Amino acid sequence: MRLNDWQLAFERYLLGEHVQPAQALSGSLLGGPTLDVDTGLAIYHHAYRARLHEVLDSDFPSVRQGLGDPAFSSLVAAYLQHSPSRHFSLRWLGQGFADFIQDWVAGQGLPLAELARLEWAFTLAFDAPEATVLTVPAMAALDVAQWPALQLRLAPCVQWLAQRYNSLEQWRAVKDRAVFPQAALLEQEQVCLVWRTQRICRYRSLAPDEAWALQGMCEGHWSFAELCAGLAVTYGEGAPLQAASWLKQWVEEGLVLRSGP
Repeated sequence: MRLNDWQLAFERYLLGEHVQPAQALSGSLLGGPTLDVDTGLAIYHHAYRARLHEVLDSDFPSVRQGLGDPAFSSLVAAYLQHSPSRHFSLRWLGQGFADFIQDWVAGQGLPLAELARLEWAFTLAFDAPEATVLTVPAMAALDVAQWPALQLRLAPCVQWLAQRYNSLEQWRAVKDRAVFPQAALLEQEQVCLVWRTQRICRYRSLAPDEAWALQGMCEGHWSFAELCAGLAVTYGEGAPLQAASWLKQWVEEGLVLRSGP
């Protein structure tokens, strides 16, 4: 058997469901005095799958808590069968986990998928590329004439999550080792941001008006003057002060970069 053929045979064995190897593979190997070929291959087969399970368990502890260990193990097995690891780094193994959950878990699919997206957001935020975010000193150095045209965009690490369920409460319960609450529909959809500053992931929920303002600035390409004009409907003469207050918070938190002129 050529090396390439042997490697492909070993890969098929690792990815397959059966512990019993094909005769061509086992026949190409030699056992030792204390470990026969089939037992040695079975150890590899089990260890590979155990490692994949360990990665998903580490990335999605809240989903595991919500389902319970037996159901989570079944979910992981089904997901790995549907979406086997195809990247050299296991960091990407859970990329499609939330979408898979939505279709796989009857009755609980939507809240559990949302919880999985929240947990995956922390992975994405932590591994996102570095960027030169806007700082308070840089803001202070702006000329007065530059403020009306000021435009922003979100830093690459910022993950924007629209949540319909109490996923954040469930996630916090697992972190705090508190009683895990049942999934519940929120009275109003809320936005949760997950981002990274100085290698630490942070998160917070946004009130609807702040979410509207931040989305308008970063996705709608509003200028600061346009933001103030939009806020004037609700805040009247206090619109510039409210806009400046939010802007200062976004900058202090490391959420935004300057864009445009």
